[in-house]
Amino acid sequence: MIRTDREWLETDGLGGFASGAISGRRSRRYHALLLTATRPPIGRVVLVNGIEAQVSTPTGPVPISSQHYVPNVVQPNGDRYLKSFEIEPWPQWTFMLPDGTRLRQELFIPHGKSATVLRWSLLDAPSGLVTLAVRPLLSGRDYHSLHHENQDFSFDHVGDARDMAWHPYRGVPGIIAFTNGTYSQEPLWYRQFLYAHEEERGLDAVEDLASPGVFRFELSREPAVCILTAEGPDTLIPNHGELPDELAERLAQSERVRRVRFPTPLHRAADQYLVRRSPGQTIIAGYPWFTDWGRDTFISLRGLCLAAGRLDDAGQILRAWAGTVSQGMVPNRFPDSGDTPEYNSVDASLWFVLAVQEYLLAMEKAGAPVSKGDRQRLQGAVGQILTGYSQGTRFQIAADEDGLLRAGQPGVQLTWMDAKVDDWVVTPRIGKPVEIQALWINALAVGANFDPRWRDLLRRAMTSFPLRFWNADLGCLYDVVDVDHQPGKYDASIRPNQIFAAGGLPVCLLADEQAAQVIGIVERELMTPLGLRTLAPDDPNYHPHYTGGIRDRDGAYHQGTVWPWLTGAFVTAWLRLKGNTPDAREAARARFLQPLLDHLDDAGLGHVSEIVDGDPSEIKSGLKQIPRGCPFQAWSVGELLRLRDTILADSV
Repeated sequence: MIRTDREWLETDGLGGFASGAISGRRSRRYHALLLTATRPPIGRVVLVNGIEAQVSTPTGPVPISSQHYVPNVVQPNGDRYLKSFEIEPWPQWTFMLPDGTRLRQELFIPHGKSATVLRWSLLDAPSGLVTLAVRPLLSGRDYHSLHHENQDFSFDHVGDARDMAWHPYRGVPGIIAFTNGTYSQEPLWYRQFLYAHEEERGLDAVEDLASPGVFRFELSREPAVCILTAEGPDTLIPNHGELPDELAERLAQSERVRRVRFPTPLHRAADQYLVRRSPGQTIIAGYPWFTDWGRDTFISLRGLCLAAGRLDDAGQILRAWAGTVSQGMVPNRFPDSGDTPEYNSVDASLWFVLAVQEYLLAMEKAGAPVSKGDRQRLQGAVGQILTGYSQGTRFQIAADEDGLLRAGQPGVQLTWMDAKVDDWVVTPRIGKPVEIQALWINALAVGANFDPRWRDLLRRAMTSFPLRFWNADLGCLYDVVDVDHQPGKYDASIRPNQIFAAGGLPVCLLADEQAAQVIGIVERELMTPLGLRTLAPDDPNYHPHYTGGIRDRDGAYHQGTVWPWLTGAFVTAWLRLKGNTPDAREAARARFLQPLLDHLDDAGLGHVSEIVDGDPSEIKSGLKQIPRGCPFQAWSVGELLRLRDTILADSV
């Protein structure tokens, strides 16, 4: 039986995408067929949310689309005729109608164009004439918003079915359609679609969509083609005189060639996060609602680019971000609107330094010399970061007398545990967080490789760390020392952050015996099949399930919720402890890698979810960890790729 709640994703390399559930029922406000980035990769606008599709045979009309309405009504429920679904090379649905008619629906996005190609092919038609009617469901809204019936929406079109356009609102890109059918204007409002995932998240979940008319196709004669593209610089324009079906086939052939070049489906999944940002490239943190974040970019880059052998892409991304350093900091994120980046992360800059080092090492290993200018640019950015952090920069980030890095001020969340609801910072971690010290010391080690002035500070920090952070009572590391900048105040919460100091990064900050104790307690208290919990289950603040409204979910985000991306650091430390022997790698593949590979078919197809519940839930098939958050997450996919192809590779 097909699990129709699983989600598919097609991206355009510009920040836009199409996504949905296999069933065809939109369960998120972000599910759409044409969602464009007006200023790649931001300024995202939903243009075509979905379709109503109906097939008619001599025995009568049959729906092959499905919609979910308020209060909890599915009408029509065309997914009951769905017999199979394939994700490769792109989403394909096969329907079997009651009279034995079989047809295939396929959807793909041509890379580099804000366009979606839909094609329906008749596979078997025992009853004679078969026709298809397709109604596009339009909005023209910001992708975070919802659309409601109003008098300003324009149903008018220009052109004919072969080449026509709608302009629903002023200031919003128009929608161009190329089809090999006929079109009749029959304007309708479809009211009160219900988005179940938004309702579960405690958010507004009801939307109205406009349908200006109907495309009709004779499937018995030829496959039906509907190509939708956003008006703008990335509009798909056919060759002179090219028919819609010829255009669709040319694009399909080109995409097949491009996609077959990826050695595995996981490599192709990784490619979907790399997008254009003038003048080069960047990495989308996750679909459907994230843009490019600094921290996520540099963690993800090690897998998406370096492990995947995409060194040119890694260089482009790092050089672009090198130009954003301000007061020793790289931005944490670029907002959806406006051009001012946000500098509010203590670790993004340090992850950048590590990514630069790993990129330079990968280039050296590949025998691909980095130009003097590029090396100077990257090392110059590293020097700016270390100088800014050592002397002091925003948010009280500065090296202390013990050589360790302090950071934070009330009301600001600076580490990766950054949930905030109104004025409530769930895990403030002001002071000296443990993973920040690991990143800081590793960054100093990188700087010391080409600038000897960082050596003294590196030695001082290395000496101070085990003295300041070792919790002898629990046999592990404190999560934060000098809490709230108060010397001698400690946070003894058992969290996964300590794994970065115990061998999860190139420079291990502990003696072997202490590292073994840390790895042991993390494995015992925090490890799950799909990643590490963010808090030990016996902690009174532990939240096992990421459910409820915004406050409930953000309160659980880093208080027990599992993060798959942490598996890479854990396995790195675990293998180091085991001597990285062939037997250890084989055991790690079975225990830590295989569950993540199995998860590729579980939620976001071919991808790894952002987060997972800390405790399993009882479902029909038994106990299961429920995936939550973004179903398509860059650092989750990147770390899985790095884990499979680098950390656990037989050849090193």
